Amino acid sequence: MKKKSAGSIAVMLLVMIYLLIPLVISIIYSLFKKWTGILPEGFSIGNYASLFSDPNFLASVGRSVGMCIVPILLTIVIVLLALFVTTIYFPKLEKYVQIICMIPYTIQGVILSVSILSLYVGNKSVLSNRMVMLMGAYCIVILPYIYQGIRNGMRAVNMVTLIEAAEMLGASKIYAFFRVVVPNIISAIIVSSLLAVGIIFGDYVLIRNLAGTSAPNMQIFLYQTMKSDSTKASAVFVIIMFVTFVITAVVLFLKSREGKNRVQKK
Repeated sequence: MKKKSAGSIAVMLLVMIYLLIPLVISIIYSLFKKWTGILPEGFSIGNYASLFSDPNFLASVGRSVGMCIVPILLTIVIVLLALFVTTIYFPKLEKYVQIICMIPYTIQGVILSVSILSLYVGNKSVLSNRMVMLMGAYCIVILPYIYQGIRNGMRAVNMVTLIEAAEMLGASKIYAFFRVVVPNIISAIIVSSLLAVGIIFGDYVLIRNLAGTSAPNMQIFLYQTMKSDSTKASAVFVIIMFVTFVITAVVLFLKSREGKNRVQKK
């Protein structure tokens, strides 16, 4: 058993090293002014200093985070309500809901953005707003990941049985769903949300086509920086990864703290 565990740890370490190589190289590259030979020249943290003093970059970070929060929360609420209705009241319709939620897997970003523009640009309602179109497009893109994670979580806890047990104690279906089922599938919701964060943070096509340069996120800023300074672009990439890690760490910390509170209450 010890040999197997040591082998597993060694394999995991090799995989981690392999995955972290691009990030480590980007960090090293961003800390030098130029790298035209075998060794870099001019060690400096000027790239990071200039980025954190640039209001445009800070605004792009804020936009990226905001563009993650709104579509993810909206999609989670819609999927939760849809699965509640179909599972409890119309179980025969669940397969059709699943098909609809899986369709975005096959839609390319360019096709989606062009279709949205052609449909809503001439509209005089709020739907013609570029940011509204972008948020709606992100909801569509992340829908399969949110749906699949929540659906698997509901099946794991046997949602119907939990709701029936809560009804026997006098609770309504909707109350039992949000007070009993949702807290028990919070892990599935968190995992799905983290997948969605990675997808939105890595997007360039949708925001470029729908919002243009009027509301640039970190990916747009990275693309514009690559045209002028490659070392500074590496610093932008490192910060993007750092922000992603921070969001993931905060979410996992809140999840672990909630789990500890539950154990203490029991």
